[in-house]
Amino acid sequence: MRIFKQIALVGAMIAGTGAHAQEKFITIGTGGQTGVYFVVGQSICRLVNRNTAETNLKCTAPSTGGSIANINAIMAGDMTMGVAQSDWQYHAYNGTSDFEGNKFDKERAVFSVHSEPFTVIARADAGITEFADLKGKRVNIGNPGSGQYATMQVVMDALGWTMDDFALASELKPAEQAAALGDNKVDAIIYTVGHPNGSVQEAASTVETVLVPVTGPEIDALIADNPYYAAATIPGGMYEGSPDDTQTFGVKATFVTSADVEEETVYQVVKAVFDNFDRFKKLHPAFGNLTEEEMIKDGLSAPVHPGAERYYKERGWM
Repeated sequence: MRIFKQIALVGAMIAGTGAHAQEKFITIGTGGQTGVYFVVGQSICRLVNRNTAETNLKCTAPSTGGSIANINAIMAGDMTMGVAQSDWQYHAYNGTSDFEGNKFDKERAVFSVHSEPFTVIARADAGITEFADLKGKRVNIGNPGSGQYATMQVVMDALGWTMDDFALASELKPAEQAAALGDNKVDAIIYTVGHPNGSVQEAASTVETVLVPVTGPEIDALIADNPYYAAATIPGGMYEGSPDDTQTFGVKATFVTSADVEEETVYQVVKAVFDNFDRFKKLHPAFGNLTEEEMIKDGLSAPVHPGAERYYKERGWM
């Protein structure tokens, strides 16, 4: 009897080892912990991990430096998927801007998420009422590797500005910038982000602030010349000190991966999101107005990954 028990135990151990070996770990690059990218990654992982018993997929979504850092990590094979601004998805696939000489031919689009207005929030006592007023001020332009940092450089180039035009150009991460504004270490912060946003809410509740419009002929030209940009509005009343709508421009947050990632893996991730779409939309206010139709076409400038395409065709969306 003891021998049969030992054989059964060994068999169970072998079966358990085999099941464990089949588990596949995927990592999603996000952004700062106060930003919506972090919520996107965490939300997708939550839905994926609900089905681990069936799919053997286990998902983690650590905080990262943002768009460009995520794309570079995917390109290097260090991450499976990631969130990135639509403009940096475009530049990576086409080898332009910051990706000149480092074209990511294998970049693949999965879906887009929320809109991300280019947001400027300033201390009310700093005398900043329009973007041009940032000259000579202390401005947090974002951490290197983030989409906001790179997009700020695009705006500066369009205006003919350099870092020398600021009294200070700090490179704080999103989690640090609200406190810096409240502590009067900077006059304004730049953030390309979905709204409502926790970091902006923190800043607005710590010190009197204003949202600054980003408009003018140079911005109009950026929108006209680049398909990944669009005019955007931050609704009034969303934050203390900004009762009126704020006009700016923006991009889409997009979810990207590599052609090297297996079709089945991407298929199961997409299925986890869209089979639980109502649940996904409730995980952050920025997701509330998302539609399946827009998510599978807006802001996608790289080819759609075959795993995502397979799911969309099964649903009759492609």
